[in-house]
Amino acid sequence: MKEDLAITTEYLKEKGFDQPEIGIILGTGLGKLVEQIDIEKEISYNHIPHFPTATVEFHQGKFIYGELGGKKVVVMQGRFHFYEGYSLQDVTFPVRIMKELGIQKLLVSNAAGAINKTYKKGDLMLIDDHINLQGGSPLAFKGVSQFGERFVDMSAPYDAEMNAKFKAIAKENNITLHEGIYASVVGPQLETRAEYRYLGIIGADAVGMSTVPEIIVANHLKLPVSAISVLTDECDPDNLQAVNVEEIIAIANQAEPKLVKLFSELIKSFE
Repeated sequence: MKEDLAITTEYLKEKGFDQPEIGIILGTGLGKLVEQIDIEKEISYNHIPHFPTATVEFHQGKFIYGELGGKKVVVMQGRFHFYEGYSLQDVTFPVRIMKELGIQKLLVSNAAGAINKTYKKGDLMLIDDHINLQGGSPLAFKGVSQFGERFVDMSAPYDAEMNAKFKAIAKENNITLHEGIYASVVGPQLETRAEYRYLGIIGADAVGMSTVPEIIVANHLKLPVSAISVLTDECDPDNLQAVNVEEIIAIANQAEPKLVKLFSELIKSFE
C-alpha cells in the first residue's frame, strides 16, 4: 500500500492538487456542494492510478480540488462501498490519499435510513457515535502499524469541536439537526423488518452502508472528522414500505441545501 499511496499522491500533486486543508466525502444524492466550490482541478477516478472506480450508477466518481469558504478543499464526489466488491482497504484508500495531500480535517456525508421513529424523511442527523456491523475493519491487514497505531482508540471517533460548531450553525439557520448513532451494514440489500427492530434495540438512530470504515481510518491517521447523515427514509418495521431508490435520491436532493449550508458555514469558521 505504501508504494501505491506514494504513486497516487505524486500523480495528484502533479495535476495541481496542492496542499488542500479540508477533505470532503459526498454521499448518495449529495453532489450539489460542488456547485459552491471554485473548482481548479477535477479528475475522474478511473484516471487516477491505484484508485478504485465507482460502480454505483448515481455516484459521480470524481476527485475535485478548489476553494470553498476561503479554504482549499479536496472533494470525493461519489465514494466507494464494501458492497461493490472492494476490500475495506480499497474503500478507505482515498482517505489516506487526502491525508497525504495535506488535509487537516475531514467532513463526511451520507444518505441513511431513520431507525429513530421521531426522525423524519429529509431531516439531518449529526453522527455522535457509530456501530460497525460490516464484519471487518479497514485496519485489519499486515503492516498496518507502518501507517499508524494498530489499536486505535475509538472512545470519541467524531470531533467534538466540529460537532459543536455544526450544532451552533444549525441553530443559527433554523435547520433541524438531530444527533445520534449511525449503524453501518454491508448491504446492498435493504434491511428486513426484524433487522430494523434489532438495530433499534442495539441503539442505532440511523442505518447506512458506508462512512464507518472512513471514520476508522481518519482516527487511525489522527485526522479530526465529523459526519452528517441525510435521512432519506423512515424504517418503521410496523409500517414498512417497499424501498424506492428514486425516492431516496429525490429526498436526498431536497435536503441537500441544508447540508450545503452546514458544510459551507463550518468551513468558513475554520481559522
